[in-house]
Amino acid sequence: MNLKVRLAIMNFLQFAVWGAYLTCMGIYLGRIGMASHIGAFYAMQGVVSIFMPALMGIIADRWVPAQKLLGICHLFAGMSMFAAAWYGYALGDAAQFGVLFSFYSVSVAFYMPTLALSNSVAYSALSRAGLDTVKDFPPIRVLGTVGFICSMWFVDLMGYKSNELQFVTSGILSLVLFFYSFSLPECPVSNNDNKKSVVDALGLQAFSLFKQRKMAIFFIFSMLLGVSLQITNGFATPFIESFADVPEYAASFGVKHSVILYSISQVSETVCILMIPFFMKRYGIKNVMLIAMFAWVLRFALLGAGNPGNGVWMFVMSMIIYGVAFDFFNISGSLFVDKSTDPQLRSSAQGLFMLMTNGLGASIGSLGAQAVVNSNTVDGVTNWPPCWYTFAVYALVVGVLFAIIFRPKKELTAGA
Repeated sequence: MNLKVRLAIMNFLQFAVWGAYLTCMGIYLGRIGMASHIGAFYAMQGVVSIFMPALMGIIADRWVPAQKLLGICHLFAGMSMFAAAWYGYALGDAAQFGVLFSFYSVSVAFYMPTLALSNSVAYSALSRAGLDTVKDFPPIRVLGTVGFICSMWFVDLMGYKSNELQFVTSGILSLVLFFYSFSLPECPVSNNDNKKSVVDALGLQAFSLFKQRKMAIFFIFSMLLGVSLQITNGFATPFIESFADVPEYAASFGVKHSVILYSISQVSETVCILMIPFFMKRYGIKNVMLIAMFAWVLRFALLGAGNPGNGVWMFVMSMIIYGVAFDFFNISGSLFVDKSTDPQLRSSAQGLFMLMTNGLGASIGSLGAQAVVNSNTVDGVTNWPPCWYTFAVYALVVGVLFAIIFRPKKELTAGA
């Protein structure tokens, strides 16, 4: 089989595992009486992202080939998902938060490192085959987004979005990838004596960049923006599903297929990635990051104002805007770090950027969003619009402060 096809299948499965539950788990948790704990489940992804990818990266660098470690991680992630599904099925609405959360935490602790490991496998295989990673990897990665979307649609159409079978789906896909990973090209273990330490892998050396005012401001705002990243993954579909209690909207497509409606966000991501070079060249890196920040304002505000009936266009626009909000900052921010740091600190600085956004920021955001939702919930009924407007005001304040405070001396463009 063609190498690029093999790697595309790997990426398809990699993200299909995640898509089975990431955007609909909140619906299931709400159904079994854990609506007040949704934020904790999503925050755990950020917590384990702080240290698990670094630790697994060291293991792949020193002892276990990346493709085999990828499979081993998926084995543990899948088995833990099966355990969570079994527990949820056996106890139903009597399931206890502590037990279900523990099974889930073990699963995501082993899953999150595979995002980086799958990239390493692809880069290594392409390079060893003499192919151009810059040219040949993006189409392979796009298949990951396709896998994520297909998994979302499958769970929605099969009726799994509100029960534990979404975990079973994820677990089965993990096991398939476990077996498949051992057929992938060998990734050699490095024999270099200068192997990464834990400090290097976690990006801790890059904390010296906080001595530079420009970089300190950038990393702080990266964390503040990271607060927004997981909010809609955790709460958007439970919010849309809540309209089932309103007779006018109960039979609408958005309510019946909230996960499919949400999948427009992932389609938007694919398109927006292709737009970034144009925006970077035309507007510069700071303005692109500002566009992303204010896109979050619209993302949240449109959710607060919309409904699945005559206001469904607001939901659709919110989903489309997600691609701008998410990808414009992540990619332009990564480029800013690359262009603004010395070569010897570049990898550590990228690790620090991910730690601040997808680690600390996303964890704080998930827990903070849960507090906002809980404060607007009475007798199990949530008044959703104030929640979304609160998130929108937060994003607006962060965007305005960033525009005023962040002033890089040299504006970077895609061609810089």
